[in-house]
Amino acid sequence: MEQATFAELEHDLKKRHTRREAFIEKMEALIPWERLEKRVEPFYPKAGRGPRPYPLGVIGVDAQSGLTHSLETTPANASDVATANALLHGGEERVWGDAGYQGVGKREENRDTDVDWQVAMKPGKRKLLDKAGPEEAAEKRKASVRAKVEHPFLYVKRHFGYAKVRCRGLAKNTQRIAVLLGFTNLLIARRYDTA
Repeated sequence: MEQATFAELEHDLKKRHTRREAFIEKMEALIPWERLEKRVEPFYPKAGRGPRPYPLGVIGVDAQSGLTHSLETTPANASDVATANALLHGGEERVWGDAGYQGVGKREENRDTDVDWQVAMKPGKRKLLDKAGPEEAAEKRKASVRAKVEHPFLYVKRHFGYAKVRCRGLAKNTQRIAVLLGFTNLLIARRYDTA
């Protein structure tokens, strides 16, 4: 690389000073960045711990009516099995869950519940099953019940357009999902309206 001449250096210094550059210079002079960084640092995601966790909604749905009876909103880094107890309303005899709920019956908060946990087998184990065997038939039954209780998400995503994750904070997302699930229950309950 060639060394710049005095004329080139003088020309580089004479370039137009943009409004953006002027604004940034003012902000740099006004804001005590070092103090602000120290105050924000404890709340900022740490390097190496993956992306920022987004809020997720986990719902409890009645298998017969398809109506949502409970909602638990957690950060995405919280496991499904940790929220299972919060979804129970107390009158359940059977509870269906996907493979993310493996071991839910063994957890301390769920040991006293008199519930038959119907949890799906992990995909790797299910591949090894005999396709015509009774265990595969049981897994299909579990999947068919779980598919029925996924219908509220169809309404929330397709009818109300809540298909994309919006990072607005846990409280705001909880309120929004609760309202949308309330509207969803009204739409689903129309099937049972006899008047």
